[in-house]
Amino acid sequence: MKYPGQFSFHVAKRNNKPYQRQAASIPLISLPLSLSLTLQMDMISENENECDVTNLPVVSKKLPKQHFKVCFCFKRIFKHRIYEPPEDIKKLFERYSENGTMTVEHLQRFLIEVQEESNASKDSAQAIFNSLKHLNVFPRKGLSFEAFYRYLLSDRNSAIRRVVHQDMQAPLAHYFIFTSHNSYLTGNQLSSDCSEVPIIAALKKGVKVIELDLWPNDREDGVEVRHGGTLTRPVELIKCLKAIKDNAFSVSDYPVVITFEDHLTPDLQSIVAQMVTKTFGELLYRSESHLKEFPSPESLKKKILISTKPPKELHEASSSAKDETWNVNGEHEEVASHDRDDPTGEENAVPQYKNLIAIHAGKPKGGKDIWAIDPNKVRRLSLSEQELEDAVYTRGTDIVRFTQKNLLRVYPKGLRFDSSNYDPMLGWMHGAQMVAFNMQGYGKYLWIMQGMFRANGGCGYVKKPDFLLEVTPSDEVFDPANNIPPIQKILKVQVYLGEGWHSDFRHTHFDRFSPPDFFVRVGIDGVPDDKVMEQTKAIEDEWLPVWNEEFEFKLRVPELAILRIEILEYDTSGKHDFGGQTCLPVSELRTGIRVIPLHNKKGDKYYSTKLLMRFEFLPAN
Repeated sequence: MKYPGQFSFHVAKRNNKPYQRQAASIPLISLPLSLSLTLQMDMISENENECDVTNLPVVSKKLPKQHFKVCFCFKRIFKHRIYEPPEDIKKLFERYSENGTMTVEHLQRFLIEVQEESNASKDSAQAIFNSLKHLNVFPRKGLSFEAFYRYLLSDRNSAIRRVVHQDMQAPLAHYFIFTSHNSYLTGNQLSSDCSEVPIIAALKKGVKVIELDLWPNDREDGVEVRHGGTLTRPVELIKCLKAIKDNAFSVSDYPVVITFEDHLTPDLQSIVAQMVTKTFGELLYRSESHLKEFPSPESLKKKILISTKPPKELHEASSSAKDETWNVNGEHEEVASHDRDDPTGEENAVPQYKNLIAIHAGKPKGGKDIWAIDPNKVRRLSLSEQELEDAVYTRGTDIVRFTQKNLLRVYPKGLRFDSSNYDPMLGWMHGAQMVAFNMQGYGKYLWIMQGMFRANGGCGYVKKPDFLLEVTPSDEVFDPANNIPPIQKILKVQVYLGEGWHSDFRHTHFDRFSPPDFFVRVGIDGVPDDKVMEQTKAIEDEWLPVWNEEFEFKLRVPELAILRIEILEYDTSGKHDFGGQTCLPVSELRTGIRVIPLHNKKGDKYYSTKLLMRFEFLPAN
């Protein structure tokens, strides 16, 4: 007699996915039952070849000796079987071992020849040995295959480098900077709470630009943070400032920029100046004059910079407040006030507030070219995603030239009430440093953003590609519309296997009555000519799937390419269940066999779920 959990009855469909029967027709049989068990049957179908076990209740009964008519069509095994690693990995171990044992010298050769870690030393190989001692599965002088295999699946064998390795001495304008939009919102843009909690969460994920909307409170004697013209519930400014101070450098020591959207009177600006100065103290960066060039991230370590438009008189601030609310089309008019310079306002500004501003935000007034470059000062310009899309058609090279010295911030259009996000690649292709995202949002564009900023040790600053910073002898800059090069290299990706779902998910998360059927979607996000997605076959009824499939991706702009990986559980309805994702910057990939930790939809890393993959770069044909 098989017990529940060791077999299942035939079901016409499971999640709209038909079962395959082992025989076309199996007669009913009578079984004597005299035992205590837990029944997991709801009813027996009148069709002698089927049993309906959908929505099963669990009932415990003491059964007398009697007969039941049951049709066993086939069985499903629910316990986890041990899978065999791919033959490629077995052969590699045989090649770099002797008599089933891998010595330190063998491991060093493996790191150099297979993983292409040219600087791998005997000491680094010994460190790996020492990290595996807790397994107690290898002889005193070497690694067993099991220990070697666990090393491949360990964090020590990560797919990207975890240290800051780029030049951090260039001006801020030479970097992409991890930027959040409406950083204080806990949910949607219209009715969620404002809180310091999402600010803390963003900083702990490596975000380096925090946005705060400053408004008078109901009594107009204090300052609060809220999304103007909406039903969002405010939070006190001081809570946000303290949260920033306590968490600004939790991921790296590189600078944090706070962008203020200011809707305050001069009196309240004075209060803000006192708050900021008292809260941040020596952490606050002050510039004696308007900057001609931005400092470098290295020189600004452990510093907090304030960026906002020049202060205005009360009537100007009131006008701004109206401009910043939602218009009749539902569009949030952030740029109208956020980036409008006003010399008169500067003359009447509260001095201590004006002195806080390290990065000036604004647009030239009077119809001047917004992309004009002032040789004597630098500034920050903000555009909505829609404004950027419109501008690149006619001013693409001007935008690239502008961002070689100045900062460009791009933010989501106002119709994204649900805090969704947009494709960041258009901004990056044109050199925009601050592509601002709703970090409380969701979806593949958020994953791509998180993937980009896993580069350079996850410090929040990623050096822009050289082609976005170069000027030719004939004074020409990169043209994103016309200068996309031919294929530069080919990325070869082999998807071996995955593990960890049985630890991170309930056993009934994907299917109630059988193990999951996982498949992998893998591809490239980048410039339009590089974008592509492929997928593996689905491995049926397996918590430990082995795909062992290979793909090649041709790359024209590998510097901006993001490797996108998503695991889904197959359903014939097309509504596949999510099983994890990650995005990785192609320029940072370490060649060889690497472990790929997976993340949930918000970008939080799973405890156990991971893939084993292999990467290789091939020359373009």
